[in-house]
Amino acid sequence: MNIRKLQFIGLFAILLTGMAFAQTTQTLMSGLTALCTFINSIIPIVVMLMLVGAGAVYAGGQMMGAETRARANVWATSMLVGALIGIVIVAVAPGILETMYGGSSWSTMCG
Repeated sequence: MNIRKLQFIGLFAILLTGMAFAQTTQTLMSGLTALCTFINSIIPIVVMLMLVGAGAVYAGGQMMGAETRARANVWATSMLVGALIGIVIVAVAPGILETMYGGSSWSTMCG
């Protein structure tokens, strides 16, 4: 198995373990609110940096030789795809977290 897959599975298991063993509903709600705040505050900044970085890599690659230009195009495309995934996460996460929590007050906290 790939080491990246194992790292991802381990990180996901740690996150789910913390949520599964929350002692009270208030603790779980606090954790989900913190996760939602993190998603809504950090990921848009990272998305913007990835978009700017993709433009810089693409522009820089156009000044180089053919092989470097091709690699720069791939890197810029990968950064754009990462930014798109970040936008999808920001758009979908509040709905998923609201479904996980199942309360009507959640939409006012994470929305």
